[in-house]
Amino acid sequence: MSPIELPESVTSRAAVVYVRQSTLGQVQENLESQRRQYGLAHLARSYGLSEVHVIDGDLGRSGSGLAERPGFERLVTLVCTGSVGAVFSLEASRLARNGRDWHRLVDMCGIVGTRVIDADGVYDPRRPNDRLLLGLKGTMSEFELTLLRSRLTEAQTAKARRTSAQDSPILPAGTATNAQLRHGIDKRYSFMQFSHIHGVSRSRASAQQRSQQNPPRAWPPPPLIHPTNPTHY
Repeated sequence: MSPIELPESVTSRAAVVYVRQSTLGQVQENLESQRRQYGLAHLARSYGLSEVHVIDGDLGRSGSGLAERPGFERLVTLVCTGSVGAVFSLEASRLARNGRDWHRLVDMCGIVGTRVIDADGVYDPRRPNDRLLLGLKGTMSEFELTLLRSRLTEAQTAKARRTSAQDSPILPAGTATNAQLRHGIDKRYSFMQFSHIHGVSRSRASAQQRSQQNPPRAWPPPPLIHPTNPTHY
């Protein structure tokens, strides 16, 4: 990016370089991104801004709006005081990944006449065309985060399905599936239950029918009366 001439109303104030990486893993491994972001301080001086502040308190913090960012809050506070002539960031996504924070910063820059400068150019939020471009950059930054989340969720779901498929037994060709086996077992169990219940019902009905045909005898039974035989002497 070739420096362009900035008005004295901008160069007479300070420049703020905002440095941010989303995770601690990026902080430890993606060192080139850190060098590029810290290198914006030299770019700010090449624009004619002699006083440069570097805010890197949000290293390892997400810009999605779900985590607190003390560095970003400090940036907004400095812009509100009117002492900042330009805000430098490697790209829009470094400043914010959500529309609320992005538009809040852009609105304040427009009120106090602060420029927003990234790798693509210099933007004056008070100009309609520049404001439109900044709005698109913020929307794209937020959309990228939504897209990344969607891809991550799809990848996790696919991995869970693959793991579940690997854990299940592999049946030979022509063998019933687990669902079919369970369905067959349920049907056999239901038939056994049905047969048992109706078998018991039929037994009870048969017993009742026999009791009606052959009423029970009185108990104890009456004594037997034998005919009197004559006695012979």
